[in-house]
Amino acid sequence: MTSKQMLGEILKNHYASAMEAKKAGRPVVWSTSIAPQELMEAMGLTVVYPENHAAAIGARKDAPRFIEHSESAGYSADICSYARVNIGYADLLFSEAENIPAPDLLFCCSNICCTVIKWYENLAKKFNIPLIMIDCPFNSSYEVDPANVAFVKAQLLDAVAKLEEFTGRKLDWDRLREVMRISNETAMWWKKATDLAMAKPSPLSGFDMFNYMATIVCVRGKQEGADLFKLWYEELKEKRDKGLGPWKDGEEEKYRILWDGIACWPYLAPTYKILKKNGINVVTSTYPESWTLLYELDDLAGMAKAYDAIYVQRNVEYATDRLLNRARDFQIDGALFHSNRSCKGMDFKQYEIQRKLESELGVPSVIFDGDQTDPSVFSEAQYETRVQALVEMMADKKRKEGKA
Repeated sequence: MTSKQMLGEILKNHYASAMEAKKAGRPVVWSTSIAPQELMEAMGLTVVYPENHAAAIGARKDAPRFIEHSESAGYSADICSYARVNIGYADLLFSEAENIPAPDLLFCCSNICCTVIKWYENLAKKFNIPLIMIDCPFNSSYEVDPANVAFVKAQLLDAVAKLEEFTGRKLDWDRLREVMRISNETAMWWKKATDLAMAKPSPLSGFDMFNYMATIVCVRGKQEGADLFKLWYEELKEKRDKGLGPWKDGEEEKYRILWDGIACWPYLAPTYKILKKNGINVVTSTYPESWTLLYELDDLAGMAKAYDAIYVQRNVEYATDRLLNRARDFQIDGALFHSNRSCKGMDFKQYEIQRKLESELGVPSVIFDGDQTDPSVFSEAQYETRVQALVEMMADKKRKEGKA
C-alpha cells in the first residue's frame, strides 16, 4: 500500500468509526484541530474535528448551503467559514460530502483563535452537552511566557478530572505516556517528510502536503498516523535520492515558493493548476507546520508549552523570524500570501512579514484575497493575475542574479 492509499483508508475509517461509535451508544467528541488530543485518546474516546470536516465539505463543493443556513440563523458573514459550515451542519446533520455524528462532549482549545470559544459555547448550548475548554493565552513576548505554560498545565489537569467525570473511569497514566510517545513520533515523521522539500528539486508538492494534513489532525495520537508519515517520508526520500521533482509528468520546478495561510479548499484544483502551469511549486508553508508538536515525554508542562507555542500564538517578531528562517532553509524564490477572510489572526501579520521578507531577503511576494471554505470570497481571475505578477518579479530577480 502506498502512503496515498493508506491516507484514503485512514480518513475513510476515521469517519466510519465515528458513525459506528454513535450507533453503538459510545460517546463522540467534537474537538478543535490543535487540541491536546492525547488526553482524549488515552481515555479511549472517539473524536472528530469540525474544522477537518468543514474543509472536506468545502473541498467537495457542499459548503454554501451550510453557510447560508447559519447566516439565515443570524450568524455574521464576517465570522470564520469553518464555524459557519459547522454551525449549519449542527442543525442539518447531513452532507453529501461527508458526515459526522452529533457530539456528546465538546473539547475546545483556544490556541488557534478566539472564535472557537464562542463557537463551541454556542454548540454546547445547542446540544445541551458538556464543554471542556483549554484557554491558551497569546504570547505577546518573544518567548513563550512561563506563566502561560503553568496556566495551560493546570487546565490540562482540570481537563483530566472532567474527562474522568464524563467517562466514569480514571485516566490510565501509562496509556497517556504511550499516546504522548506516538504523538511525538507522528509529528517527527511529519516534519521529516515535509522537510525533504528543502531539496532541489523538491520531491514534494505543497498541495500534497495540504492533502496529508487532514490526517495529521485526526490521527496524530494513533500508531497508524506515525506509520503513514514514516511511509510518506520513505517515498519522498527515494524520490529525492533519485533527483525527482514534485510532478509525475517530470515538469521542471522553475520557482519555489512559500504559501502563507490555509488553502482555499473549494478551489484546490485551480489554485494548484495555475501554479503548476507557471512551473511554481509550494515547498513550504506556515500552516501545516503547526502540527509539529514535539515535547519531552512524561512532561505535562512541556506538552502545555507545545500547545501554547504554535505559530498563531506568537507575536509578530517571532512569526516574522520563523517565516524568514523557512524562506532561507527552503531557498524560496517568492511567497504567496493568502489573505483569508476567515482567519484575521494570521492575516494581520502578513503585511509586516511581507515587508521584512522583501527588505531583509529580497524575496518578492504577492497577497491574494480568498477564504478557506466560503467559495464566494475567492476570484480565480484575481488569483491568476497575482500569480502572474509574482512570476514576473521572480523571473526579474533571477535575471538580475544571473540565474535565469
